Amino acid sequence: MGIYAVTYTYGPDTDVARDAHRPRHKDFLADLHEAGTLRASGPLADGTGALLLLEAESDAQVEHLLDGDPFRQEGLIGERTVRGWSIVFGGLR
Repeated sequence: MGIYAVTYTYGPDTDVARDAHRPRHKDFLADLHEAGTLRASGPLADGTGALLLLEAESDAQVEHLLDGDPFRQEGLIGERTVRGWSIVFGGLR
């Protein structure tokens, strides 16, 4: 298992739609967190996207899991990046 850093960049002019779908999005993320897969997440301070940290076997598994995010299904994420991340200081364990 590894840790993966995922960034979402929201699509242009999606503020209203994100507000409408945010409860489902948060429920989806809460389920991943309760399962131990989502270790941390939250919006970027500038409002342009979000950072998610997940524990998974591969980047493909992370992508598959996050394809179920209502924000993704509704086309509200303009770009999603998934990168393996090595923790040097601190920890999520």
